[in-house]
Amino acid sequence: MKFQITAKALLVGTALLLTGCKEKTSVQYTTVNVERQEIKSSVTATGTIEPVTLVEVGTQVSGIISHIYVDYNSVVKKGEVIAELDRENLNSQLETAQAQLTSAKSDLDYQLQNYNRQKVLHEKGHISDNDFELARLSYQQASATYNQRIQSVKTARTNLGYATITSPIDGIILTRAVEEGQTVASSFSTPTLFTIAKDLTDMRVIADIDEADIGGVREGQRVNFTVDAYPDDVFEGNVTQVRQEATTESNVVTYEVVISAPNPDLKLKPGLTANVTIITKEVKDVLAVPIAALTFTPNENLMKDDETIVDCEGNSKVWVREGNVYKAIAVETGETNGILTEIKSGLKGGEQVITEFRIDNAMTENENESKNPFMPQPGRNKKK
Repeated sequence: MKFQITAKALLVGTALLLTGCKEKTSVQYTTVNVERQEIKSSVTATGTIEPVTLVEVGTQVSGIISHIYVDYNSVVKKGEVIAELDRENLNSQLETAQAQLTSAKSDLDYQLQNYNRQKVLHEKGHISDNDFELARLSYQQASATYNQRIQSVKTARTNLGYATITSPIDGIILTRAVEEGQTVASSFSTPTLFTIAKDLTDMRVIADIDEADIGGVREGQRVNFTVDAYPDDVFEGNVTQVRQEATTESNVVTYEVVISAPNPDLKLKPGLTANVTIITKEVKDVLAVPIAALTFTPNENLMKDDETIVDCEGNSKVWVREGNVYKAIAVETGETNGILTEIKSGLKGGEQVITEFRIDNAMTENENESKNPFMPQPGRNKKK
C-alpha cells in the first residue's frame, strides 16, 4: 500500500533572534549507484609459521656423544646415521648380561636333571613329598631366572643399538642441541638432540583467533597472510583445522586455527610471524548497496513545498528520487559484511539510491549591522 505526504520546510535558528542575520538553508542528498560488487568479510589475527611435520630426535640411553655427522640445515634420509654414543659401557652391560645368561642356563640344566631324579625316586616312594616339592620348586625358579636373563640380554643388545642415532624421516636438520664429547642422560626424560623438519616446501600457520571471531571460521576458507621478511608478498592458504581447545591468557580466550602455507620457493621460514586474514564470507558479482541506503529515511521537515514522499510496506527498503518525489522501494536483502548489503530483488543495476542528506547553511548580509553599537559605523571617524 502506498501513500503520499506533503511537508513544508521549517527552519528556525537561534542566531536569527540574537543578531538579526538571515540564514539560507540548502538540503543536499547523497546518492550511490546500484552496482554489482563483491561482498567480503574477514577475520584478522597473527600466527607462527612452522613445518607440517617436525620430529624431535633424542636418545633412550645415557652416554657420551662420540660422533656427530650432521649440522644445521643438513639434508638427511630416513635411516641415515646422524650421531653415535660411546659404546664402551653399553658393550660391558651386554657382556655382563650374556655371562649371567650362561650361568642361569647351567643352573637350569642342573635343576632339571635333579628334578627328574627326584621325580623317579618320589614315584618309587624313596623320598618324601616335601623333598620332591623342593626339587620341583628349584627347577621352576631356575627356569624363571633363565628367562629373565634372556630378556636382560635382549635389553642390553637393544641399548647398544640405541648408541647409533639415525634419522626417522627424510628431512632437514633445523636444530642441533649437542656437541661431541657432551654427556646426555635419559634417566627421567628423553633429551632432544636434533629437530628435523620433513619438508620445508609444505608449511603451515598456527594462528590464535579471538573467541569473538572463532564462530565465523570454518575449514576450507581462503586465507591471505604476510610476513615481515617479505612485506610486499602476499601468501595464500586455506584453513585446514579449527582446534577445539581454548587457551586463556590475561583473560583473553583464543583458539588455534591451522592454515596451510605452500612454500615452493622456500621463502617462508619456521618461526616467522604471519599476519593472517581469513576470508569468512565471500560473495562475488551481486547487486549491493551501502548499509546507509537501507537505514535512510527522508526528513519531511527539510522538504520544499512541492516535494512529496511515497512510502511502501516492507521490512527492508531503499529510497530513490524521481523529480520532486522521494519514493521508497521494497527490497530483499542477502549477505552483508557490515558495509555493503546484497540486494536479491527490488532493484536493478544502474539505479541511484539515497544514502544520506546534508544541510548547507549560507549566511546573508546582516541587515541590522548598522544598529549594532559594537560594530564600526561608517562616517563616525573623522579627521580633525
